[in-house]
Amino acid sequence: MRQEIPALVSTQWLEDHLSAPDIRIIDASWHMPASGRDARSEFETMHIPGATFFDIDEICDSDNPLPHMLPSSEKMSSRMRQLGLGDGNRIIVYDSSNVCSSARVWWMLKIFGHHDVAVLDGGLRKWTMEERPVEDLPAKTRERHFTARVDTTLIRNCEQIKQNLDTQKEQIVDARSPARFSGQEQDPRPGIRSGHIPNALNVPFSKLLNESDYTFKSPDEIRTIFEKAGVDLNKPITTSCGSGITAAVLTLGLYMVGHRHVALYDGSWSEWGAKEDCPVATE
Repeated sequence: MRQEIPALVSTQWLEDHLSAPDIRIIDASWHMPASGRDARSEFETMHIPGATFFDIDEICDSDNPLPHMLPSSEKMSSRMRQLGLGDGNRIIVYDSSNVCSSARVWWMLKIFGHHDVAVLDGGLRKWTMEERPVEDLPAKTRERHFTARVDTTLIRNCEQIKQNLDTQKEQIVDARSPARFSGQEQDPRPGIRSGHIPNALNVPFSKLLNESDYTFKSPDEIRTIFEKAGVDLNKPITTSCGSGITAAVLTLGLYMVGHRHVALYDGSWSEWGAKEDCPVATE
């Protein structure tokens, strides 16, 4: 029986498996609007051989005013089928920046029931630093059936977070910077208040990564980072951030240390900070 791939794979592992018939590669690159970068254009110029582009801002709930919210099962299945990604594939996800968007797509695939998925540790940056092969050829895709089975235990909405203010059943762990978490820095989105969800803990996503190449730190190091922030790794956790992207880095890090009771607040601060009936804490 084929062994399921781990949550992370190395650049060497991927190069060794580029020609494997069941391997599919996703370029999940996404950049903040203010960056001036065009992820799709960059993909067309250079990507890992055989990769296909996954557009987070298109494969989403386009009827929701919040950014890149989770799509319906029908839309996810349709887009995955069009990209030639489906049942029986081992999917490797990478991005061209700081692992955040690849972690987000890793979580999306998990929530829709595709568990044979991994993130490329260090992403395209490490891959090109090591002078591994790239190409600019259009992706060759053949439609493949994708069975979407939504796991609601992996996602939280605003009402559930409100209820948790009273029950305190789950710890809220925020991936944003300390300045944004504390309210000292204004949110970059207009009309969004500053601060954090009451009783939330702050673990900036960047703490889980090595600065030199954006690879993940070791599980022992990651465990220590969470514990020093006051997170009880024996209790359920919901991760949050600005718009549901960097929270996935925390989710992946928690998965790496064996924590399986982790959900992600999809609306995150883009939703909570905009709602006047949602209490805000600062420090």
